[in-house]
Amino acid sequence: MHSQTNEQALEAAIEKALTGTCLEDMKKQGQSIDAVNEQAALYRSGNGYYIGQPSNFNPQFAIDEQFFWDFLETTQKEELEKLLNQSDWKLKILNRLDRMIKKYGILHLLKKGLQVDDAHFTLFYQLPLASSSKQVKENFAQNRFSETRQLRYSVDNPREEIDLVLFINGLPIVTMELKNHWTGQNARVHGQYQYKNQRDTKQPLLQFARCVVHFAVDTDEAYMTTKLNGKNTFFLPFNKGNKHGKGNPELSKGEIGHRTNYLWNEVFTRESLANIIQHFVRLDGKKKDPIQSKTLFFPRYHQMNVVRKIIADASRNGVGQTYLIQHSAGSGKSNSITWAAYQLIETYPESNATPGVTDLEKPLFDSVIVVTDRRLLDKQIRDNIADFSEVKNIVAPAYSSKDLRDSLEQGKKIIITTIQKFPFIIDGIADLSDKRFAVIIDEAHSSQSGSAHDNMNRAMGQQFDEEDETDAQDKIIQAMQSRKMRGNASYLAFTATPKPITLEKFGVKDAEGKFKPFHLYSMKQAIEEGFILDVLANYTTLKSYYEIEKSIEENPLFDSTKAQKKLRAYVEQHQQTINTKAEIILDHFIPKIVNQKKLKGKGKAMVITQSIESAIRYYKALQNILKDKGHPFKIAIAFSGTKKVDGIEYTEADMNGFAEKDTRFKFDEDEYRILVVANKYLTGFDQPKLCAMYVDKKLQGVLAVQALSRLNRAATKLGKKTEDVFVLDFFNSTDDIKKSFDPFYTATSLSEATDVNVLHELKDVLDAVGVYEWEEVEEFNTRFFNKEDAQVLSPIIERAAERFIHDLELEDEDKADFKIKAKQFVKIYGQMASIMPYEILNWEKLFWFLKFLIPKLPVRPDGTDGLDELLESVDLSTYGLERVKLNESIGLDDSESEVNPQNPNPRGVHGPGEDEDPLDLIINSFNERWFQGWEATPEDQRVKFISLTKSIQAHPDFQSKVAENSDQQNRDLAFKRILDDVMSKQRKQELDLYRLYAKDDAFYQAFFDTMKRMANVSG
Repeated sequence: MHSQTNEQALEAAIEKALTGTCLEDMKKQGQSIDAVNEQAALYRSGNGYYIGQPSNFNPQFAIDEQFFWDFLETTQKEELEKLLNQSDWKLKILNRLDRMIKKYGILHLLKKGLQVDDAHFTLFYQLPLASSSKQVKENFAQNRFSETRQLRYSVDNPREEIDLVLFINGLPIVTMELKNHWTGQNARVHGQYQYKNQRDTKQPLLQFARCVVHFAVDTDEAYMTTKLNGKNTFFLPFNKGNKHGKGNPELSKGEIGHRTNYLWNEVFTRESLANIIQHFVRLDGKKKDPIQSKTLFFPRYHQMNVVRKIIADASRNGVGQTYLIQHSAGSGKSNSITWAAYQLIETYPESNATPGVTDLEKPLFDSVIVVTDRRLLDKQIRDNIADFSEVKNIVAPAYSSKDLRDSLEQGKKIIITTIQKFPFIIDGIADLSDKRFAVIIDEAHSSQSGSAHDNMNRAMGQQFDEEDETDAQDKIIQAMQSRKMRGNASYLAFTATPKPITLEKFGVKDAEGKFKPFHLYSMKQAIEEGFILDVLANYTTLKSYYEIEKSIEENPLFDSTKAQKKLRAYVEQHQQTINTKAEIILDHFIPKIVNQKKLKGKGKAMVITQSIESAIRYYKALQNILKDKGHPFKIAIAFSGTKKVDGIEYTEADMNGFAEKDTRFKFDEDEYRILVVANKYLTGFDQPKLCAMYVDKKLQGVLAVQALSRLNRAATKLGKKTEDVFVLDFFNSTDDIKKSFDPFYTATSLSEATDVNVLHELKDVLDAVGVYEWEEVEEFNTRFFNKEDAQVLSPIIERAAERFIHDLELEDEDKADFKIKAKQFVKIYGQMASIMPYEILNWEKLFWFLKFLIPKLPVRPDGTDGLDELLESVDLSTYGLERVKLNESIGLDDSESEVNPQNPNPRGVHGPGEDEDPLDLIINSFNERWFQGWEATPEDQRVKFISLTKSIQAHPDFQSKVAENSDQQNRDLAFKRILDDVMSKQRKQELDLYRLYAKDDAFYQAFFDTMKRMANVSG
C-alpha cells in the first residue's frame, strides 16, 4: 500500500504529536476514544492533549460538553453545588457563559472566570511561574487540553466540518483548516479561500472573539487571523522565515515531519498555548465599545519567538546583558516592545547563580524603562501596556525628572519616556545602584550611542555625594564607571537598521569575533510577506546635466575636487534648476498619481530636498505651478526654526498657515497631497498614503534606508501595491542606493570590533600641535569634577583657544585638521567608553577637555578659499535632466551582510596633494560628468535637431505614410521606420548620438518624442 499524502494524513500527524496517538492507530488496535482518555496518563506521551469527539460538541454554545463539565465537576465541585438545586442549572451556566462571551469575548472569561449567581467558576488555571506554589502547579495540570478532528460546527448545516479544533476545558481556542501540497492544495490560497467563502461566520464557533485564532495550515506554511469577515478576512503569515525570506526552513537532515512541525511541537504545546493566552493575546479597544469594533491581537511567529528568547536568556544569564533585535519596518515593533516590557517585569531567575539575583522568589528586574524616539509611540506603548496588564497602576510616563524619580521610588514597574526627555531628567535621580533595570530602546540609533546614553548609564548607577572628599582622579574613575553599561541593567535595542557602533554596543559576539543581532526579522522577509512594500521596485534616477559658461576671461586656479562639489551645489540650488525639477515632479505626480486615482484617490508624495533653503524654493516653485493649474490640491512644507531666503524670513507655520505641531495631521487630510522636507520627517514618520517620493538630496547608509522606507508602509484598505510605489531620484544613482540597502536587507553583522587604538594615534597628533599643555588638561579636569564655577574653567579653555587662533600661527588647513581630529577623538571615545574592556585615564581627561574646547575653535569654512570667486565666474546657461534608469527594480543582495567598524584611520583635511586646475578644465570635466553621453553644446544640439527634422520631412514616405495618415498607430510605425532609416544614414557623422539612440531605451523614447514634435506629427 502507498503512503498517505492527503489532508487526513496531516490531521493524523498533528493529532499524534498532540495526544501521543491518532484515530487511525486506535482503529487498528481496536481501542475506543473513551478508553484512551480514561487512561490519559498513558496516552499523553505527545504534548498532553486529550482526543475529543465531534459528537460531544454543542454548536449552539460552541463548547465541548464532555470536557467542559468534566473540568468543572472535578476541580470546582463546591461552586457547582451552589447551583445544583435549580432544575435547569446546566442551561443557566451555558446561557450566562454565552452572554458574557458575546459581550466581552472568550479571553476575558479565561482570565477572569464566570460568575453565576453566588458561584464563581475559574475556566482556566494559569501557567505557573518559577516561584509559584505547589497548588498553582497542580491546578495547571488539571486543565483539559483537547483536540477534535472533523468538527461539525454549524447549527444550520450539520454536515459542515472544520478540520481540527483545539480546546481548553471544553472552550474553543484554535480552529484549523488543513491542506496538503501533495494533493495540489495549499494554505495560502485554498485554506484561506475556504475560511473566506465556504464557512458560515454567523455560527457561534466562528463569531469574533469566541475563539482566539483561526489557522490555515499546510505542510509548508501557516497563516492566521483573529477575525473571520467573509471575503474581507485578513490573514497574517505565521511562519519562521526561510533564508531571511518568507516561508519556513527545510527540516535538518535526518529529521522527519513537515516544515510546519513547529506549530504542534512548539506553539500548541500546553505550556506554550497557556503562555500565549496569558501574555500575548490582547483585545484592544475601549470597554464601552461593542466587541465587533475591537481588535484581537495574536502574535506573529517572530514576535512570540523574540520575546520568549529574551525572557529565557534573561532568566538564565541574569542582569547586565545586551540584546540587539534587528526587526524590519512592518515587523510590529511596538507590539513586540509591549510584550517584552510586560513579560520582563515577571521574569524570575533560573537559579541562585544567575547574575543580579537577590531572591529566587523575586522578579529579576525592579523596573523596565522603555525609551522611544517616536513621540506617537510613547503614547501607543503606554496605552498598550496599561491595557494589557491585569494589575493597574504599574505603568507610568515620565514627563519630568520629578516624575521619573517618583515613579522609580514608588516602585512603578514600567516607565515610558522619550529619548528627547531622558537626558534632561536623569541628573536628579537618587542613588539607584541597588535597583535592577531592563532598558528597552526603540529604534536604537546614534542618539543612544553617545552622550545621552552615557547620561542614562549615570542615572542607573551611583550618585555622587557632594560632601564626599574624594580627589579628582577618583571622581573621574567614578564618572567612567558610570558610563560603562552597568551590571545592574540589561539593554535591549530594537532597530531595523543597526549601525556599526550599535552592533558593537548591543550585538552578540560570535566565535569569529563578529557582532550579530540577537534576533532577526529581515527587510527581505517583511517585503516577501507583504508587510512593507519594496520601495526599490520602481526606482527612476535622473542625472542632471548642465552647461556652465565662463563669464570672465581669466582662468583663476581652483582646487579641483572642492570646485566640482561647489559647482554642483550652486547649480542644484539655483531657482531656475528647482523650477525645472518642480515641473518634472508635477508632470509625473498629477497624471500618474492624482489623475489615475492611486490609493483610491488618496495617494500622497514627499519631496526631499538638500537644505531648508532648497525646500523653501521647491515649495514656492510647486505653488506657482499649481496656481497656474487652478490649485487642484494643497501642499505643505516641514522644517525646523527660521530661515532667511532672498532677504525674507520664513517659518514652517507661516508658510503652511497652521501650527508646526499640526503638520503631520494636516498632511493626513485628503486635500493635502505633497509634503516638501529637508531633514524633518525622514525618520519615524508613518503615513501609509505616501506612494511617491521625489529625491533631490544625497542619501546614503542608514539615512537612505530610513528615508525611502517612509514609502513602504502597507495600506491594504487603500489597495496599495508594490507597483503603486514610485521614486524619482534627481541626485543618487541606483548603485548608491543598492549599496545603502544591501546591509539591511537580510542580517547585518559587524566584521570586527572598532580598533580603539586609533585613539592613541589621534591623541599623539593632537598633543604634538601644541594647542594645549597637559597641565591645563589636568587642571581643567580637577576643577570640572570638583564642580567649580564655569568662570574658573573658562580661562583655561580660552588660553588654548587663543593659541589655536593666533599664537601658533596655524594655516587654515592645519586648523581644520586639528578640529576634525579633535571631533573624531570625542566621537569615538564617547561611543567606545561604555564598551571598552579597560580604562585609560588620560583619554577620559582629554575627552572632557576637548568637549569644551572644540566649540571655541573657529575654522574658516572651505567656501571662502577662493571658491566664492569661482561661483561668480560661471553662469548657469542651460539646465536639463536626462533619465538614466526608468522604473528600474533594484535587486538587493540577500546574502548576509557585514559592515565595517567605524573608520579606524585618523581623518584630516590634507588630501593626497590637491590638483589645481584652470577654470576651463574644471568646467569641461564638470560637463563631462553631468552632461551625459552626448557631447554637443546646446547650440550644436539645436542645429542637429533641425537638420535631422529636414531629413525626415524630405524622406519619400513621409508625406503619404505620416503627414497624411489619420491612423495614429500606423502613423507611429511609419515614423519609426523613417527615423531608423535617417539615423542609420547619419551614424558615421553622429556616432555618439547613434550609440545612445540604439542602446539606451530611455534616451530613444525621449528622442523619438522630440523628433515627432519637431516634425509636427500630432500624436
